[in-house]
Amino acid sequence: MVFQLGSALLDACVLATLNKGDTYGYVLTQNIKSIVDISESTLYPVLRRLQKDGCLITYDQAFQGRNRRYYQITPLGNEKLSFYKSEWKGYKERLDNILNGGNTNEQI
Repeated sequence: MVFQLGSALLDACVLATLNKGDTYGYVLTQNIKSIVDISESTLYPVLRRLQKDGCLITYDQAFQGRNRRYYQITPLGNEKLSFYKSEWKGYKERLDNILNGGNTNEQI
């Protein structure tokens, strides 16, 4: 992808993915990587920050003798996701307008 992915949009992608259900780190990173070109070393700090901000919680679950760390969206994470969706809708409409030859006087 030629467009840069900002931290807010990356947060929104993570929260939206987790909104579908809890998942462990590897599956989460693969899901995000299928949407945007991002490395695991970039994604894990995002997960830690979202957890620190109260948007995610984690829990461990045993699997074949090892623990998997699962991520779960919190009510605060759902609120933030709703905010991001609202912001994205307006941003996308304005950007689509410009890219499709509309009025460029509107602020993005």
